[in-house]
Amino acid sequence: MITAVSALSAFELARIQFGFTVSFHIIFPAITIGLGTYLVVLEGLWLATKDTAYRDLYHFWSKVFAINFGMGVVSGLVMAYEFGTNWSHFTAFAGGVTGPLLTYEVLTAFFLEAGFLGVMLFGWNKVGPGLHFFATIMVSLGTLVSANWILASNSWMQTPAGFEIIDGRVVPVDWLKVIFNPSFPYRLAHMVVASQIAVGLFVGASAAWHLLKGRSSPAIRTMFSMAMWLIAVMAPIQILIGDQHGLNTLKYQPAKIAAIEGHWQNTPGQSVPLILFGWPDMAAETTKYALEIPDLGSLVLTHSFDGHIPGLKEFAPEDRPNSTIVFWTFRIMVGLGLLMVVLGFWSLWLRWRERLYSSELFLRFALIMGPAGLIAILAGWFTTEIGRQPWVVYGVMRTQDAVSNHSVLALSISLTAFVVLYFAVFGMGITYMMKVIAQGPDEGGGKHPDPDTDPHLRPARPLSAVDDKIDIPSFPAIRGN
Repeated sequence: MITAVSALSAFELARIQFGFTVSFHIIFPAITIGLGTYLVVLEGLWLATKDTAYRDLYHFWSKVFAINFGMGVVSGLVMAYEFGTNWSHFTAFAGGVTGPLLTYEVLTAFFLEAGFLGVMLFGWNKVGPGLHFFATIMVSLGTLVSANWILASNSWMQTPAGFEIIDGRVVPVDWLKVIFNPSFPYRLAHMVVASQIAVGLFVGASAAWHLLKGRSSPAIRTMFSMAMWLIAVMAPIQILIGDQHGLNTLKYQPAKIAAIEGHWQNTPGQSVPLILFGWPDMAAETTKYALEIPDLGSLVLTHSFDGHIPGLKEFAPEDRPNSTIVFWTFRIMVGLGLLMVVLGFWSLWLRWRERLYSSELFLRFALIMGPAGLIAILAGWFTTEIGRQPWVVYGVMRTQDAVSNHSVLALSISLTAFVVLYFAVFGMGITYMMKVIAQGPDEGGGKHPDPDTDPHLRPARPLSAVDDKIDIPSFPAIRGN
């Protein structure tokens, strides 16, 4: 494998390595953001109604939350080090903005989550219901605060504002403009809603799997019903948010929109068609095999029948994003989003016909759609980050000027090590999580596992919240033994 990656340049290897580690990491915070909100809703409904289905679901999904939280922390630490090791010139140039923003994330979100996580995971039988509910709210709030700071930093790289360049370094002069930069509100809303939808699909697929297995208990039915309500409501809202995000991107990053649409040049007197499918050829400067809908591009992209967007030929070749990639990653994201809308509307129709839990075709569709939210998040992230190229700070610093001076050999070895270790460690973690989900909620007891009575539970780490009932002989390091 080292020989294969060595054929690439050190710059390309550094980009691949960061993209690989971020792609793994982004999955876990997305799940914790969505699950955090879900746990708040479940515990709130339990306190309001005393319906044991909500209590049982809370205990069940808090285990999954604990697993994801642990993997998210570990994978996130790696990226922080990569800024200093692989992207030292970027850190030296823009650290005056990105450094404080990431520090604020640790000082607020991480401490908030860590401070109340123990109470949430291990305090069900220890503290009063009001205090436990407050702890759950604080942990969920911590996930949202974390998303706020991380997206503020990343959005600033997309649409930088509130700074000056003094002696070759970025110096913040207006922190409100730095944080609330032009793309931040749209990106924050888009990501938070995407996380909620991803977890809704994840939860719905879990319930569908149990229903297909013939397990139609009150907790399973409640889980499936709540997930389908969320998809039916949030998927259309996400389309509206995405539309506004697109208009913002057109204003501040027109080259990205041109690349996403595979649009090369405008024809005088003609509106812009919407290219459904095709193959953007960067060398030939055209989109081959294009399947177009006349005039629809203008309506969708500018909300006008005769509006135009800049074509890629209006930008210098060295300033163009790779249209071949972002054209397809964007369509994967949008295509999955449309399937989510179909899933939501179908669920409403079946609910009205009183067949929501019995339609095998629909249950199989919901099961297949389980990973769709996470795949759409990854596709959207690829679209956003690759579409920003060749800039690491849009219009201010090029990516090739941000990379550290490492050899091809060093980066080949580190990339190979990351691939092997990530698939081994996080592969085991994800497998363990899926085994927990396959076990389903325990609807018999009503008590959360207690570390005082169960020697396998050690509140020193999040994974201790998962009881040791699942036989995983090949994963001894993950068990509570």
